[in-house]
Amino acid sequence: MRYLFWVLLFFSLPVLSWAAEYQATPDKPLQTQIDRTQGGDRLMLASGRYIGPITIDHSLEIHGAGQAIIDGEGQGHAVTINAPEVTLEGLEIVNWGRNLTDLDAGIFVTENATGSMIRNNRLEGSGFGIWLDAVTGVQIVDNVIRGDTKVRSQDRGNGVHLFNVRDVRVEGNDIAHTRDGIYIDNSSQSFLNRNELHDLRYGIHYMYAYDNHLEGNLTFDTRTGYALMQSKRLTVLNNRSVNDENYGILMNNITGSRLQGNRIEGIRQPVNARGEGKLRGGDGKAIFIYNSQFNEFLDNRFANSDIGIHLTAGSEDNVVLGNAFIDNRQQVKYVATRSQEWSKNGSGNYWSNYMGWDMDSDGIGDTAFEPNDAMDRLLWRYPAARLLMNSPAVLALRWVQRQFPVFKAEGVKDSAPLLTDPTFDEADT
Repeated sequence: MRYLFWVLLFFSLPVLSWAAEYQATPDKPLQTQIDRTQGGDRLMLASGRYIGPITIDHSLEIHGAGQAIIDGEGQGHAVTINAPEVTLEGLEIVNWGRNLTDLDAGIFVTENATGSMIRNNRLEGSGFGIWLDAVTGVQIVDNVIRGDTKVRSQDRGNGVHLFNVRDVRVEGNDIAHTRDGIYIDNSSQSFLNRNELHDLRYGIHYMYAYDNHLEGNLTFDTRTGYALMQSKRLTVLNNRSVNDENYGILMNNITGSRLQGNRIEGIRQPVNARGEGKLRGGDGKAIFIYNSQFNEFLDNRFANSDIGIHLTAGSEDNVVLGNAFIDNRQQVKYVATRSQEWSKNGSGNYWSNYMGWDMDSDGIGDTAFEPNDAMDRLLWRYPAARLLMNSPAVLALRWVQRQFPVFKAEGVKDSAPLLTDPTFDEADT
């Protein structure tokens, strides 16, 4: 009986597998060296150029020791991850394919790659940088991704492309000269944090995305910082857009989302040598809201732009509180048919051009602020009439509008304007 007990105990113990560490050298085919490893092993790549493409089809850690370069030789994907729990770290990946129809990517991550990590790599090429395809639980952290400036912007791939993914983390990456920096398509529960995105079409681009979180990112020198389109329940916190061209934040058909603590500054429509804008009648908009309802805009800063906030196409029933509109050439452009109240419980927003007073010193203006009137609407419809903005006729019409409210157009009203900027900090001085 004692013998039987020890036999049963032995066979009930878990089988232990010991991960091994191997050294790879560039004088041998890298795929062959990968195929000799087993699940859970670690492969260290010595400095040098390794000819790809390669496919990883079992759990494996690959680390670059020094300058380890994987060269895709201009065709297809340079690296394909087709197994769970794969780690790629410290590598330089170059020269993969440029066929966007075939989804050519520096790193292509399949649906089998659950729980994989792509960290601290540098990628440079014409196609997509990193493509995640219908996978869950992947992390993309602290990578540098560069597109090919010899290729037209519209013909480049995106830096990171998330397609039909869930529970993905994209954090601390530096992306430039691709088409879009990070593109999120039909994906949910992704978390984008601390990425720096510049010299792009769109810094971050959401399409048909739900329950995603976007926090602490920085865009600059893009044509649009954050393009939020056809999506629901986005959480957009503490992001920055600085000196982007057309839009800091562009919202198209967004519902049930919260934008809070974002700082959008210096959005201008670029001009040519004759002082003409690239888009006829265009303006740089800190935030443009199109056909978007039931969202919250809280504690954001919209500053030093052509237009602070532009709402149109039924963008109503939104909560706009605690924001600061600072020195925009035009603070608000509202094109709709219903009046909007932008205060609640005796507190509204801060307006740098508010000329009212605060007799009881409670920090709230004693008179309401209405940033637009009927003449503004007329000038939006007929931009050439701006030449008459300060003419006696326009001033007279505005006086009549104030004296006889029956002539007043539907617009935005802040009944409790703040007297101090709630978004101010020492960095603004």
